[in-house]
Amino acid sequence: MEKVRKIRVLAAKPGLDGHDRGIKVVACALMDAGMEVVYTGLRQTPLQIVESAIQEDADVIALSILSGAHDYLFPKVMELLKEKGVEDVMVLGGGIIPDEDIPPLKEVGIAEIFGPGTTTDQIINFIRDNV
Repeated sequence: MEKVRKIRVLAAKPGLDGHDRGIKVVACALMDAGMEVVYTGLRQTPLQIVESAIQEDADVIALSILSGAHDYLFPKVMELLKEKGVEDVMVLGGGIIPDEDIPPLKEVGIAEIFGPGTTTDQIINFIRDNV
């Protein structure tokens, strides 16, 4: 019998943002959908997130932020992934991110941004369709 590897997601809260209810809801939904999820906890630096993703052999990094620092922290994660030669990890963003900030985030390599009102099914389907 062939064993299929589960999609591995690293869920992370970069920066000083202390609100983690949303990422915990998403993490639970991803686990219920059959994915393996590692939640790094609050107040992670971009370097800690990237190193954790490498150590955990993550397929996806799911970043959640409500503090407004997405325009610095998300690109920094992408920069560090590139520096470390990691090209096979999809990075997603979520939280309170103004529409005008989304195109520059996608330009640096964030695969998708999920804002308020996004259903967990939308996130699950996006991951399944793109990993």
